[in-house]
Amino acid sequence: MVRWRTATVSAVRREWHGAVELDVATDDGQLRALAYPALTGTPEVGDRVLLNVGALVMGLGTGGYALVVAIPDRLPADPPAAGTDRDSGHLVKARYTPLQAILLGVDEEASPHREVMAAAESLEGMPVVTADLHSALPAVLAGIHADRPDARVAYVMTDGGALPAWFSRTLDGLRDHLAGTVTTGQSFGGDLEASTVHTGLLAARHVLRADVAIVSQGPGNLGTGTTWGFSGVALGEAINAIVALRGTPVASLRISDGDGRARHRGVSHHSLTAYGRVALVPADLVVPDDLPAGLAKEVDEALAPLATLHRLVHVATDGLDAALQASPVRLSTMGRGLTEDHAYFVAAAAAGRHAATLIP
Repeated sequence: MVRWRTATVSAVRREWHGAVELDVATDDGQLRALAYPALTGTPEVGDRVLLNVGALVMGLGTGGYALVVAIPDRLPADPPAAGTDRDSGHLVKARYTPLQAILLGVDEEASPHREVMAAAESLEGMPVVTADLHSALPAVLAGIHADRPDARVAYVMTDGGALPAWFSRTLDGLRDHLAGTVTTGQSFGGDLEASTVHTGLLAARHVLRADVAIVSQGPGNLGTGTTWGFSGVALGEAINAIVALRGTPVASLRISDGDGRARHRGVSHHSLTAYGRVALVPADLVVPDDLPAGLAKEVDEALAPLATLHRLVHVATDGLDAALQASPVRLSTMGRGLTEDHAYFVAAAAAGRHAATLIP
C-alpha cells in the first residue's frame, strides 16, 4: 500500500507557501520530493528523510513527487500546549492517518470567530461558483475580477483532491487576489479550517467577508472513468448546501474541445452527473457565448435535459480572453493551456462573470 524509501536531502529546489520542493538521493538515484514544513519540520541539505514514493512510482501527474513523511533525526518541537487543552484547536484532519493534523476550527470554542460563526445562519444571497477541477479556480477568479475588480473572493476547498492546500502552486500565486482560503472536510492548510462545506461557506461570507465564493476540490481529481466514480460528484452536494444556506449557486461547466477523451468532450460527463443527477435544487448553469458552432451544438444538446431543473444562462465572452491572459498564475488543465483548451477556461471565466453580476 505504501512504497517506502529513505533518502538524504541534496538540494532545496524552491519553496512556496506551506511547501518545500527538494532533490533527494536514494539508493535508486535522485528523486524530486515535497515536504510540508508544518507537518514534518523544515528539511535542510544533509537531512535524512523518510519518503512515500507510491505516487511517483505510479507516474501520477499531480502526485508526481516523493512525499516527505518525516525527518527522523531532527523532529520538530511540539506545538504550544499540545495535548493539554483545546486552545490551539481540536479539529482533527487526515484523521487516523500517521500524519493527522490537529487544527483550530473556525467555529470552535477557542476560535476568535466563534461568536460570529455561532450566529451565522445564511449566506445572505451570496453567489457561489462551483467548479469540477482546481484548474478552473484562476479562470473563475479572472471572470469575476474582469467586471468587478473590487470584489472580495474567497476560495472554499473541498477534500476530493489534494488534502493540503499547500500543495497548490496555483493557490500560492493567487494569495494576493483572494480574501482567503477555507479548507473543509479532510482538507487542511487554508487561512481558515472548517469541518464541513456548510461551515466553510459560512466562514467565507461572515469571517472573510466575501462577496463571492468559489468551491472546488484541491489539485488532483480522482476518476475511474465510470458514471459515479469521480471526486467531482461532490459538486452536486455543494449546490444543495449553497441553497440550504440561502446562497445563489452558479455552476461552472466543464466544457472542452481539447480533451482527447470522449467522455469529457463537449460538456464533460462529470458536469452532467453532478448537476443533472446529484444536485436536487436549481442553479444557474453558465454557457459562454461564441463557442465554435459544432461545440455549441454539442453543449446545447447535452444540457437540454438539465434545463428542467436548472436555469441555463448564456454569458457574453467579450473581454474574457484578455482577463485570462492577465491571470497572475499560469493557466493549465491536464497539461493544456489557454490556447490548447480555450473553451474550458472561457467557460469557467464566464461563470465568474455571471457571479459578479449577482453581487448585491
